[in-house]
Amino acid sequence: MYYNGDIITMVGDSPNYVEAIVEKGGKIIFTGSSEEAMKIAGKGHEMINLEGKTLVPGFIDGHCHFSNFGGQAIGAQLLASPDANVDDMEMLISVLKQWNTPENRALTGWIFGTGFDDSVLAEKRFPTKHDLDKVSTEFPIMITHISGHFAVVNSKGLELLGIDAKSKDPEGGIIRREKNSSEPNGVLEELAAIPYMLQAIAPKSEEAIIKFFESGQEMALSYGYTTAQEGRAMQNHEMLAAMAEKDKFKIDVVSYIDYMFVDKYMDSKWNSKNYTNNYRIGGMKVTLDGSPQGRTAWRTEPYLIPPEGMPHNYSGYPAIPSDSVLSSIYEKGFKNNWQILSHTNGDAAVDQLIRTMKPLKEKYGNEGRRDVIIHGQYIREDQLNDAKEMKMIASLFPLHTFYWGDWHSQLIGDSLVQHISPVKTALKKGIDITIHTDAPVALPNLMRVLWTAVERTSRSGKIIGPDERLTPYEALQAITIWSAYQHYEEEKKGSLEKGKLADLVILDKNPLKIEPENIKDIQVLKTIKKGEVVFEK
Repeated sequence: MYYNGDIITMVGDSPNYVEAIVEKGGKIIFTGSSEEAMKIAGKGHEMINLEGKTLVPGFIDGHCHFSNFGGQAIGAQLLASPDANVDDMEMLISVLKQWNTPENRALTGWIFGTGFDDSVLAEKRFPTKHDLDKVSTEFPIMITHISGHFAVVNSKGLELLGIDAKSKDPEGGIIRREKNSSEPNGVLEELAAIPYMLQAIAPKSEEAIIKFFESGQEMALSYGYTTAQEGRAMQNHEMLAAMAEKDKFKIDVVSYIDYMFVDKYMDSKWNSKNYTNNYRIGGMKVTLDGSPQGRTAWRTEPYLIPPEGMPHNYSGYPAIPSDSVLSSIYEKGFKNNWQILSHTNGDAAVDQLIRTMKPLKEKYGNEGRRDVIIHGQYIREDQLNDAKEMKMIASLFPLHTFYWGDWHSQLIGDSLVQHISPVKTALKKGIDITIHTDAPVALPNLMRVLWTAVERTSRSGKIIGPDERLTPYEALQAITIWSAYQHYEEEKKGSLEKGKLADLVILDKNPLKIEPENIKDIQVLKTIKKGEVVFEK
C-alpha cells in the first residue's frame, strides 16, 4: 500500500489525486481512500509511506533508441553544457584522449564518443578527421552527432571503413569532402553514416554486449522509464532478442524494425502485441529525411544558412527520393497490418508522407491503425489537418526548443521557429500526441522533456512558440497515458487504475505544483516495474 503523498492517477482530462493505491502480484488492485485501502490490503501488507513525495505511472517515451543507450552511457561523453561540458573543439579532443584506454577500446575496437553538437561548439563547425587525428592516428575513432544522423571518423577510421576519394555518395547520404578535392574530410551524413555507426559502436564480445545493455538499461531506470522504445531497430534487434532470451530486461522495450530489415525480422516470435521476457516488436520504422539542426531535414524552402559547400537554395534532401518506392514500403506495412512510424522533420518530408500514405489508408482501410509521425519539427498547419483526417498520432519533439531553438531561429527565421514542434496546435485540432527524448540524441531525461514542453525556453532564455506550450498535466499525459495509447498498451499502462500494471515512479516533487521553470530539476527517487523496485536513488 502506497500512501501519504501526491498520488496522481492520470485518469481524466484534469489532475485526479487519490490518498492511496494497493498493489498485489504486480498489478494495481485498488485506488482511493487510505481507510478503504487498509481494508483491501488486508493483514500483513507492506506500508510504503511516500512522506509527501509524488507517485505517478511509470514513464513511457514516445520515441527513443533504447539499444543505443549503452553507447551513450559508456562512450566518451561529448554533450555540450548543461548535460556535459564539450563546448569547444579543444575540450572534445581532451575528452576523447581521456577516454582512450586499452580497456575502453577493447569494448568495440574503436575510440568512440556520442553527442557532439556543432551548433553549440565555439567554432560553429563539425569536427573533421584532422581534429580526430590529434587524438590518435593509430586507432580508429568514430564520434556521433547529437542528432544521430552524422558521424565523424579519423584517418584510420576512414581506412578501415574503406572510404576514400573514389567512394561514391550512397543514395540518401553524403560523404563530405576536402575543399577543392574529392578526399573525404571525415564527416559522414545520413545513410553514409548510419550503417557504419551501427557496426563501429557495436560491442565485440559477450561480456561487452552485456555491459552495454545493462549500462543503458540502468540509465533508463534512473530517469523513470518502465517502457522504452527502440525506434529504429536494424541488426541491433538481434542483441535485444538475445538479452530477452537471457531474461535481462527489467523494463518493457518495444522495437520498430527499419523497413530494410522487415523481411528478416518481422516473421519472428517477437512481432506480437504481447511481451516475451519484456521484449516485443511493435511495427515498422521508415525514415524519410534527416535532422533539422544538422540541416539534412527536407524542406520546401531553403535554409537561411546552408551547410558549408552547399548552394544558397539548399533545402535538405529525402532519404527515399522515389515516391513509388516509399509507397511500396508503406503498402507492405498495410498488407501486413503493421503499425508504421515515419521519421519526418522537414515539411517536404511530411508532404511525401501524406501523398504516399493517404491513398493506402483509403485503399486498405484505416480502422484501428495508429500510425505515427515522429518528430514533425517543421510540420505545417495544413499538414496537421491532413494528419487529423488520416487519424495519425503525432509524436513531436519540443525538447528542440531548448537545445536548438536559437539555432533553428538562424536556420529558418524567427517567424517560422515559433511553430516548431507545434504540440498545442495539434492537440487543439484533436490529434493524439506524445512527446519524446529521441535519446541518445539527448539524455533520456523525461523531466527535461516535460519542462521543455511546458516552458519552451531556449539556451539563451528566449521563448520559442509561447502559444505551443503544454500545461504540466498535458505534458505528463504525453509521457504516460497518451504514450501508452500510441503503443496499443493503454489497457495495461499509463494510469493508476485497478487492473493495470503496477508500473510506478516516485518523484521528489510534484510537477503540477511547482514553478514550471523548476520541473527540469525534479529527481526520480524510485522506479517500480510490476510492483518491484528496479531503481532507487
